[in-house]
Amino acid sequence: MSSSRSVPSPQWFALHVKARSEKVVAHVARNKGFDEFVPQYKVRRRWSDRLKVLELPLFPGYVFCKLEVERRLPLLTIPGVIGFVGAGKNPLPIDDAEIAAIQAAVSSGLIAEPFPYLTSGQLVRLQEGPLAGLEGFYLADRKQDRIVVSVSLLQRSMTIEIDRAWVVPVREAVAQVGWRPAVLAQ
Repeated sequence: MSSSRSVPSPQWFALHVKARSEKVVAHVARNKGFDEFVPQYKVRRRWSDRLKVLELPLFPGYVFCKLEVERRLPLLTIPGVIGFVGAGKNPLPIDDAEIAAIQAAVSSGLIAEPFPYLTSGQLVRLQEGPLAGLEGFYLADRKQDRIVVSVSLLQRSMTIEIDRAWVVPVREAVAQVGWRPAVLAQ
């Protein structure tokens, strides 16, 4: 008799990696046949003699990989990998909608940068612009308006500069377990 086990579908997981090794780990993971994603942002840094634009990871210390959880061993052997983010020895998948939101933000051309993880605030949806349908926390200061997109499992967030006219309130959000602000409406 044949077993009727279903083949697990690949999911996104977060690899915790040593500081400043994200690009190398991602490159090796890609060479081993894994889908990897290291979202980056540009920042200008001034040295005494020049100004330089650097590309840095939006989520320092993490590389996102799409895989079947049973095939994780080759990733754990990559130099610089500390382990998978999860509960104990069990890696926990990242919601596809959160990864899709980060990918959309990075490819939109809008300014994005790391931001401290938030657990409460006003949830908004962008109705216009290149990220129409994206939901996240709305932040405003005197200079700019932003939306915060988060990866709940990592408790890390990023901000994206937006036009205030694009924003429509969804509801007041309170810190809740399982609440995910980073979703793209279909």
